[in-house]
Amino acid sequence: MSAASALVVHQLERALPTDKQISRITFDILGVIHSGEFDIEVETIRPGKTIELVEARMVHRAEHTGAGVPRTSVTARVWRLSSSDTSPVAGLEVAPFPDRSTFEPRNLSDLWPGGFIASLTGAEAAGGRPGRRQVWLTTDISVVDGEDDSTYAAFVKFCDSMNGMAVREDPRQVFFPNVDLTIHFFRPPVPGGVGQDISVGFGTTGTGITHAVFHDSSGPVGYCVQSLTVRLPQGSKRADQG
Repeated sequence: MSAASALVVHQLERALPTDKQISRITFDILGVIHSGEFDIEVETIRPGKTIELVEARMVHRAEHTGAGVPRTSVTARVWRLSSSDTSPVAGLEVAPFPDRSTFEPRNLSDLWPGGFIASLTGAEAAGGRPGRRQVWLTTDISVVDGEDDSTYAAFVKFCDSMNGMAVREDPRQVFFPNVDLTIHFFRPPVPGGVGQDISVGFGTTGTGITHAVFHDSSGPVGYCVQSLTVRLPQGSKRADQG
């Protein structure tokens, strides 16, 4: 999903260029994100000089879905707002984030398996625990080979990974995939790595939330939230106890 969401935003920025800034992106994951060729469809839902809503969809071609028909796996709705100087009233109620120089290198694959996580270079602040971590992520891999990342895609490609950075339970024993991803921005991100101040919570009825404050080299960038579907495997001791 990290790679798919970044591709969707990269294409949206390329197909519908603007001098507006993104204030919110909401991704909904509608099904399996298939390998193979796909199309990204973009359109303006609500045009405007100062406020607009645009949408992008990742559509997998029929020959790659296994069902013989095209299927949409990811949709993104994006609010874009005109920018203005509001520095005289700027202020954030965000907890301080540790200096990157104090972070210790971390093998991210110890937290979560998979090729995407393995492509990231990570470091972690002291005091992390299951469900609560502060990490800093970088990568030298672009969203599209041979192209510079678009402004927001360069940031979005890190966002969905947060569910694998502060795992509350072993993902081989408890399933907790996210069904969506919502990012709210204080300001446009700057290039470079991304800091994630992450909290993960599971409820008692099969749902959960991963929440993070995101940072870049200039400070806090925005909030990111995922809705989780939490599932215990049938026959597990925890499921039986429940």
